[in-house]
This record gives sequence, structure tokens and C-alpha cells, in this order.
Amino acid sequence: MSEFETILYVEGDDHVATITLNRPQAMNSFNTVMVREIKALWKRIQDNDAIHTVVLRASPGRAFCPGIDVREARPAPTNPWSHLDPGDFLCPKLNGCWKPMITAVHGMCAGGAFYFLNESDIVICSEDATFFDPHVTYGMTSSLEPIGMSYRQMLGDVLRMVLLGNDERISAQTALRMGIVSEVTEADRLWDRAHELAARIAQKPAAATQGSVRAIWESLDLPRSVALRTGLKYTQIGNPIGIPMVDRNAVMAGAKTFDVI
Repeated sequence: MSEFETILYVEGDDHVATITLNRPQAMNSFNTVMVREIKALWKRIQDNDAIHTVVLRASPGRAFCPGIDVREARPAPTNPWSHLDPGDFLCPKLNGCWKPMITAVHGMCAGGAFYFLNESDIVICSEDATFFDPHVTYGMTSSLEPIGMSYRQMLGDVLRMVLLGNDERISAQTALRMGIVSEVTEADRLWDRAHELAARIAQKPAAATQGSVRAIWESLDLPRSVALRTGLKYTQIGNPIGIPMVDRNAVMAGAKTFDVI
């Protein structure tokens, strides 16, 4: 019996952990249980030094994730100031998890699903993927997800997606142009490709990959000059650990390059 109700979780011998959103009956939308399970998982992953990289994907079907499960009854908060954003639970960086994360998107990706994309380090998708934000169509202010998106995409592209709502769906190729994803692949290759990228990253010293992820993401909250000074401190902390873990001559002798798709 799985220890999780809404997700599948596997830790591989290649230092890659795979999280699969597993609510196909609800198009992999997240509910209260999934939110809690994923939050607990970020700490578990960060605390496990055997895990170097994470792949996030979703069970096959029409959607990667359409956001929150609107069919789940949720009592309105009696105190609006105690209301919590689901992103506080779903986002790895907000939960102190600095393992590189590759997200593989298929089918519909909408609304709250951008919580996952906004804190992913690499996002790829299959040819059938579509992206949209339905909030304003349903009379709801869209703010949290698009604010996160604005750190990855041009402001005009974010606003167009938000304001057109359900009237326009972004195709995989357009998502590639907009910077939502960095690669489009065949549907039957999506999971393999995501794992391939994760495994390559996992082969590198974890001190180097996690230090790089943390330095770059935390710089987004700082003014430029402060970010650069803080980045120097990260190199002083991480490089003495990462460099001795690498035989540079052996790496250079066996160097291989791969085409960017």
C-alpha cells in the first residue's frame, strides 16, 4: 500500500526522486490532502542527501494539473488574515528545498498548476500541452500565480494569459517561445526525457547544483548589488566542497556535449 494518498513517490538509485501527481479521476488537481503530502515531501527530499534531483510529473490523462480541485468543499476562513496560500505548501523553494527540479507537463496546465512551474528549475512539455489561467473568466482576481510567472516570462505575455482567461490557450510551441518551457518533446518521450535531464544533473556534485539553485533563486529577492555580494558568499561556502568532489582532468577528457532541443 502506498504511503501517500494523492501522489506516487519513488527514489531511484541514480539519485533522482520522482513525484507523480496521482489524482487522474480529478485530472490531477490538488486538494487538501495533496497539498499536505507535498509539503511534507519537500522537507523529506531536502533532508535526504542521497537525492540530488527531483522530477515532477502527473498521471496520464487530459491534464497535468488544472489547479485546485474546486469540487472539494472548503469552509470559508472565519479570519481572512489566517488564510494560507496553497503555494506555501506546493512550492519547493518556499519550503527550503534546493534540489534541482525538472517538471514534465502534458495536457492541460492551468491556474494553480503554475505554482509548480513557477518554482521549477527546468520545465519541459509534450506536444499536446496547453497553458492558460482561468481565474478572471470565473470572476476571480488572478495574482499569486502570475506574480510568480512574471519572474520567468515577459510581463506582456503574463498579462495576456491572465486577462484572456479561458478564451485563449497557449500551445506547446508558443509556450516555448514565451519561456514557460525550455523544450517540447513527443508525448511518449516526455517522462523519459525529464528523467534523462534529471539523471545528468544528479551526476554532478550536489554541493554545486544545490548551491547554484539556492544562490540564483534567493537573488531574486535582493537588489542587484546585494545579490552579487551574497552570491560571492555562496561560492566561498560551496566551492571548497564541490571542487574536490570532481576530477577535472577526467571530466575534460571524457567531455560530451548535447544539442539543445
